[in-house]
Amino acid sequence: MTQAAVNRRWILGAALAGVGGLALSQHLGAGRPGAPLRLSDAQWRARLSPAAYKVLRQADTEVPFTSPLLKEHRAGKFHCAGCDCPLYDARTKYDSHTGWPSFWQPLSGAVATMTDFETGYPRTEVHCRNCGGHLGHVFDDGPKPTGKRYCMNGLALAFRAARA
Repeated sequence: MTQAAVNRRWILGAALAGVGGLALSQHLGAGRPGAPLRLSDAQWRARLSPAAYKVLRQADTEVPFTSPLLKEHRAGKFHCAGCDCPLYDARTKYDSHTGWPSFWQPLSGAVATMTDFETGYPRTEVHCRNCGGHLGHVFDDGPKPTGKRYCMNGLALAFRAARA
């Protein structure tokens, strides 16, 4: 295969990934099909801060090591910042040294996943099962017992401390 053919294939693949990313960002605006909570783009913008809107509704990624939730170690649950659905128990949080709040397991039925090609290679995107909001990605390099690293954007989460 010639270098020109390889370049054409790479450009075509990148263009298709970009179209898929645009469709995904438009798709997230209203919520995912099957997600019970479906709001208009205007309703999401009114509900969320601009930064949280970019993460939850446009699949953006927050700057690493900026989330105050990295230092959150109390008992409780981490909820979706978009719809307040409980997502992770604080007992499953750990320091992955990546700069984002990380968990080894979500609450049962709280999240859904799909393959995302935004970076040009497949990753597993994690989103809220209730509103379809983008939370982050899950990787297979986490601790036991699951071996998973649910690497979440702090802007997509809200912490609710357990009552004493």
